[in-house]
Amino acid sequence: MAFKVNDNVTWVGKIDWELRKFHGEELSVHKGSTYNSYLVRGGNKTALIDTIWRPFAREFITELKKVIDLSEIDYIVANHAESDHSGSLPELLREIPDTPVYCTNAGVKSLRGHYHQDWNFQPVKTGDKIDLGSKELIFVEAKMLHWPDSMFCYLTGDNILFPNDAFGQHYASEYMFNDLVDQDELYKEAIKYYANILTPFSKMVTAKIKEVVGLNLPVEMICPSHGVIWRKDPLQIVNKYMEWADHYQENQVTIIYDTMWDGTRRAAEAIASGIKEANSSINIKLYNAARSDTNDIVTEIFKSKGILVGSPTINKGILHSIASLMEMAKGLNFQQKKGAAFGCYGWSGESVKMINGMLEEAGFALINKDGLRMLWNPDEEAIADCVAYGKEIGAALIS
Repeated sequence: MAFKVNDNVTWVGKIDWELRKFHGEELSVHKGSTYNSYLVRGGNKTALIDTIWRPFAREFITELKKVIDLSEIDYIVANHAESDHSGSLPELLREIPDTPVYCTNAGVKSLRGHYHQDWNFQPVKTGDKIDLGSKELIFVEAKMLHWPDSMFCYLTGDNILFPNDAFGQHYASEYMFNDLVDQDELYKEAIKYYANILTPFSKMVTAKIKEVVGLNLPVEMICPSHGVIWRKDPLQIVNKYMEWADHYQENQVTIIYDTMWDGTRRAAEAIASGIKEANSSINIKLYNAARSDTNDIVTEIFKSKGILVGSPTINKGILHSIASLMEMAKGLNFQQKKGAAFGCYGWSGESVKMINGMLEEAGFALINKDGLRMLWNPDEEAIADCVAYGKEIGAALIS
């Protein structure tokens, strides 16, 4: 399937309705995704911006041939070497082997590392451009958004920004334009995408957006490499990125726990009641980490001003759902958020101390350095301690 984005740009990508996991098994994708590739005709010359994921390479070539004679593609632009964008390059370049591939210097290294081919690479840097005839493609390096090789390109005349992974969503839709889809779904997927992929690079997001804005280029459309195209008020997503990159938090606390025999669950619920008693305006969310989607939890952490993490002690450690979540939180490098720990134990009771260490290592400021430990299954006195702990947390999170 191909469709016209406008008179000069044709979408030649793939809608993947079945996708449920991305980055291997690391990222959940509830709404499928798209791999967006764009054919740009500028009068005298034609450029192809990005390709699609390798499993669909043969289909990509077959469908692309219905739109254009491949020999008429003058330039290939590889905004990013990750294989969901570059995976069809080997198949394509077997058909048109000498076609120049425009990418950053880091992109050359990454593409060679992926495919072990010495294609006709044309390294570019910010400000470089290619002439399409009546229009130009201008390149803007976007290092670490979200790989070292990432770049944007901008089509003059049509005023379209092609930012690759920035401003995207894992969201399959036949509509393909932001003004046609369910807005709640769109923004739910957009913030999940940011929280789970771009959070560690927030400082660079802010700097790059300011740099692009400083170029004074009019933007009438933003065409990312996943999800829908922003054509109605396209800068709305840019403004959201600026907001999300600025130590984003809502008036929310998220309680995350795992439990063996319900003691830590009962504690979590009692803590929640205490928070609500002390801070009635705050939104409280509870997740059993073993029974909830990890990336959805990460999104809620991103939205929260504080989190509580609970696990019983097992074999002098913590339950693996909590351990893996805290490892992910460390990598995402959340900023200016608070945290606290709790958990039950029967023998040695290391879990709370371990979680406190993990919270600090992940950048969370501890609300209570001791945390809350409960021996065996919490009795009425222990539950009352949980409520009091919740009140302390709630008071600490009042804006």
